[in-house]
Amino acid sequence: MSDDKVSLVIEGREVSAPTSASIIQAYSASGGQLVTNVGCMGQGVCGSCRCMVRRDGQREVSMELACETPVEAGMQVAFVSYFQPKRPHVYDLDTLTDGWQILDAIDEVFPQAKHCRHCGGCDRACPRGLDVQKGVEYAVSGDVQAAKDVFSECIMCNLCTLACPERIRPNHLGLFVRRALAALTLRPVELMRRLRQIESGQLTVDVSAVDRPEGRP
Repeated sequence: MSDDKVSLVIEGREVSAPTSASIIQAYSASGGQLVTNVGCMGQGVCGSCRCMVRRDGQREVSMELACETPVEAGMQVAFVSYFQPKRPHVYDLDTLTDGWQILDAIDEVFPQAKHCRHCGGCDRACPRGLDVQKGVEYAVSGDVQAAKDVFSECIMCNLCTLACPERIRPNHLGLFVRRALAALTLRPVELMRRLRQIESGQLTVDVSAVDRPEGRP
């Protein structure tokens, strides 16, 4: 590590650390106990060391991962503790035996998802910069592959869940669609959507037209 050091504040305590150190390394070297929020020291894949960061001269607070964010002079850092939601989403993928069921399963397990306010809070909270709101929209519409692509780099830090006023728990919705996609061979998305429109009455089908000769009313 470089001998150059900077001063910053972590959890209300002034800390001096080499410029090459990450926030979690600086916190550990200063005597901070790594009991909770222990990150992976650089890989940024577990989401446990989520923190709020305010940089010197800036008013805006950003969400970061302490294991992969370098220290800066004048930086202020506060860790975000893990929290347990009051109503965890419970599901059993073994009961999801057919791809036709995926839209109904999302509605049943994550009924809040269709009430997304599009406030953008989840996007701002994501330390990975994922388009979380779009991922929720994809999942609700049944485009599971697109939703899976959005959440493929999700580290389950829970910050989007903390930021969501509708209590959607977007990261867990993303995990659900990733698991479902891995467990099932899904039918074409457009076909699933069209069948749902027919079943709900949004789209009417003249069945008798199927038997008419082509070009005749």
